[in-house]
Amino acid sequence: MLDLENELKVASEFWDFIGGVGAYQNLLDIFEKIGIELRQEIDDYFARYNKLT
Repeated sequence: MLDLENELKVASEFWDFIGGVGAYQNLLDIFEKIGIELRQEIDDYFARYNKLT
């Protein structure tokens, strides 16, 4: 059995524990920035699969 309050960390609780206070928000900011920069490449990648359906 898990002690959920003391043994299970998710989202900000997990990343801030691993990387320090603010780590989770930093990760979100990085993913957003990269997502914006690579938007066309990501869209092109998934467009290949839309043609198959």
